[in-house]
Amino acid sequence: MTATKKRERLTIDISTDEHRKIKAYAAIRGQTLREFILGSIKAQMERDEEEADLRLLTTKPTECLRELWDNDRDGAYDGL
Repeated sequence: MTATKKRERLTIDISTDEHRKIKAYAAIRGQTLREFILGSIKAQMERDEEEADLRLLTTKPTECLRELWDNDRDGAYDGL
């Protein structure tokens, strides 16, 4: 017996011109409208997550990173 995955529906209102442009862009890329939109959303979420990770690294560095950054050899760069 195969279990079916429950799916949710997402509806947004866009203009006819926006719909036409997005659909054409997806078609040029060889994707369905659904594939293109989901892929775009996932890509944006990944970029946001990477930015958050980088921000965390630079604002709350781990002990290992502190040791790498705070050394006499690299001290010359501190004034830049």
